[in-house]
Amino acid sequence: MRTGWQYRLAAGGGAIVLTTLAVLIAANGTVQSIVRLVPVLGRLPLEPSTGRLLFLETATAVAVMFVTFIPLFKSRPRRLLDTATLSQQRVLLAMVALAAIGYFDYTFALPRLTLVLTTAILLVAMPGWFMLIRTRPSGSADRVLIVGDDPETIAEIHEVTDVPVLGYVSPPITYTSRGILDIEATDGGTPEALSHLTNLGGLSRLDEVLVQYDIDTAVLAFSHPDRAEFFGALDSCYEHGVTAKVHRDHADAVLTTGFGEDELVDIDLEPWDPVDHVLKRAFDIAFAGVALLILSPVILVIAFAVKLEDGGSVLYRQERTASFGDTFTVAKFRSMIENAEENGAKLSEEDRGGVDPRVTRVGRVIRATHLDEIPQLWSILVGDMSVVGPRPERPELDWKMEDGASKWRSRWFVKPGLTGLAQIQGATGHDPEKKLRYDVEYIRRQNFWFDVKIVIRQVYMVVQDAVVALGGDSRHDE
Repeated sequence: MRTGWQYRLAAGGGAIVLTTLAVLIAANGTVQSIVRLVPVLGRLPLEPSTGRLLFLETATAVAVMFVTFIPLFKSRPRRLLDTATLSQQRVLLAMVALAAIGYFDYTFALPRLTLVLTTAILLVAMPGWFMLIRTRPSGSADRVLIVGDDPETIAEIHEVTDVPVLGYVSPPITYTSRGILDIEATDGGTPEALSHLTNLGGLSRLDEVLVQYDIDTAVLAFSHPDRAEFFGALDSCYEHGVTAKVHRDHADAVLTTGFGEDELVDIDLEPWDPVDHVLKRAFDIAFAGVALLILSPVILVIAFAVKLEDGGSVLYRQERTASFGDTFTVAKFRSMIENAEENGAKLSEEDRGGVDPRVTRVGRVIRATHLDEIPQLWSILVGDMSVVGPRPERPELDWKMEDGASKWRSRWFVKPGLTGLAQIQGATGHDPEKKLRYDVEYIRRQNFWFDVKIVIRQVYMVVQDAVVALGGDSRHDE
């Protein structure tokens, strides 16, 4: 398999050449005359192009196709069927873009018959080319890699792996099963337990190794599966389409596809059905975009009110945990005094039902009506969050939650959400085990229509809370 710039040049150059040839063939008058014999296509006008016009039409098509295919120019160990499917999807996306250009009467847009023929040619040619340049290296059909942090654990996992292993990846400083630094492993030598395996590099090179050796399966052999390196390796497997496995003793830290008789079980890196995944992202974009547009007057009013009350910042930003343990910054309208955690005393247990003195007057209103959550719509729009999913927690709280729910990190296998099954069921972080049960149930049951039901339920609950809050304020004023 070609890697690095070699692959990029082959992929980009092939896309340019194939698109050029496809347009030249489709724009040929003789070819169009023959194709118009087909009943449906016969209704399209015969519009062969020549000379300068043909050159500019071809340049337009090449530019659109090249930009559309940029995500595929990065070498990844995709399966052949996945490669073909992704290539065809990109061809269709490019042709929709070219059709849109023609709709707006762009002078050098492809004529309709040329566009149809070009699409038909590229739907065959592009997948063929991308499958050709990512030809598998010679060797075994299964290309397995062990990734871990402890020589003993890697050796034990290798013993229960029933297929040939290409080698292992581990950091230069490793941990023993007792959690003590193995200083001897840092001298550049190979630990005795792994003398029969090839060291392919450190964890920092994992992405490169996955591509260079066209890895099918990565078996995780970490002595401590709660470390950041464990979930970092899972993230790399997810990004590169590599199957990840783990020993059944560590299966409580991940989502699995079920248990069989084997010692190693598959990790469910992508619980979503592919179609539902596309629908979910489309729904996220539509929901967040429309909501931000409709609520723009409300956003301006809240921002002005927050600023007017005490002159402080409008937004309150905080780090939250994302998929596979990554972090992102989430924003809310500030509802408490500036630097509330440092400058204000927290409520005692017996006073939790009272009014927190750190909450501002504006803050009490936007909290009761949930309007302080509006800025999170931007996180949904850019892809950090989803409308529905496990509610993201602060990283330091995630560690505490694990004390009350040992499988807490199972929530990390889907994108965090603005609302979720746990939220509409009233489960909070005060009962991590209950919250986790609902979050994992959502991950197992999730599909597009399940998301829609949760959103409808949440909107209804928000409206109820807002009516109660505003009605209470009115009665109090009277």
